[in-house]
Amino acid sequence: MAKEKKEQKKAKKADKKLAPIVTEHAMDFLKNYINTPSPVGFESGGQKVWLDYIKPYVDNHFVDPYGTAVGVINPDAPFKVVIEAHADEISWFVNYINEQGLIYLKRNGGVDHQVAPAKRVLIHGRKGAVKAVFGWPAIHTRLGNPDAKEPQPRVDNLFLDCGARSKKEVEALGIHIGAVVTYQDGFDELANDYLIGRAFDNRIGGFMIAQVARLLHENKAQLPFGLYVVNAVQEEIGLRGAEMIARRIKPNIAIITDVTHDTQTPMINKIIEGEIACGKGPSLAYGPAVHNKLLNLVLDVAEQKNIAVQNRTVSRSTGTDTDSFAYANDGCPSVLISIPLRYMHTPAEMLHKSDIEGTIRLMYETLLVLTPETNLSYL
Repeated sequence: MAKEKKEQKKAKKADKKLAPIVTEHAMDFLKNYINTPSPVGFESGGQKVWLDYIKPYVDNHFVDPYGTAVGVINPDAPFKVVIEAHADEISWFVNYINEQGLIYLKRNGGVDHQVAPAKRVLIHGRKGAVKAVFGWPAIHTRLGNPDAKEPQPRVDNLFLDCGARSKKEVEALGIHIGAVVTYQDGFDELANDYLIGRAFDNRIGGFMIAQVARLLHENKAQLPFGLYVVNAVQEEIGLRGAEMIARRIKPNIAIITDVTHDTQTPMINKIIEGEIACGKGPSLAYGPAVHNKLLNLVLDVAEQKNIAVQNRTVSRSTGTDTDSFAYANDGCPSVLISIPLRYMHTPAEMLHKSDIEGTIRLMYETLLVLTPETNLSYL
């Protein structure tokens, strides 16, 4: 009986040590952050929301020339650890305006043309956001001619209709060649703790690293190193923001968080993509850029703290900012902690609340065991 009471007291003490993760205030931040357009190369709106949230939890902050935002804890420490996500979302560029006022586009990142027809969008022009819609012919007209093949959406046949009926009217709205276009879909909640939103890839990562900073602050954790909380730009077009900031910070260790594919839905081949499911915890990647000893340390933390994790493999590269950090400077031991996501690169990306909590906690607990003396030498 005495032993049982001792264990209960110990459990209560542990619960008290770790503050609630996704609080009501945190959820308000998440909704605002997800709903704020942050297209590749134009991330300033989302970065301002992110920085305003994280400032109370860090000692100082800075922004690099292309907009990567960094919060720093213990800035004078010589040993540097990065936790990182990317801030940018896939989008479109206005590429051509015809005389009838229809607007044709070019991709800005890996945006999926097949999901575009009939979607509502915002065109971010010189006079502010202009509402528009991807036009698409009615099913009656597509099937009305038995001799014609039904059209499929392609970049060259997709167009936006903003209500203008001439090129002059389009330009009068402030729309110009090079204006960026984002989907209008925003944050929402589904049954059984699922969330949907535009650009969970990877503003959910920015949300999670901000929560790690919050927990460290609220729990008065004393880290024996400098922690750089990095929200990088331009990942969707080749990991460019991470490439720049890795050279600037020159970290000793990097923990990267991004999304990965839930493979439980139809039309996904598990033999190729692996077995990953929303609601079963963060996914840890094995691959050349992932440092084996750092990965084993994270796995040990997950086991000791009873945090459910899933495993997957990558091939020549992770396809995430992990690659930029791992191979920067003289090499930086890096690990990738991903959150399972359904319907990636669509306006209805879906994830599970429990995975958010698990990923935040795994990063937080890993930081508490890392020190400058942690042996990550292969030989």
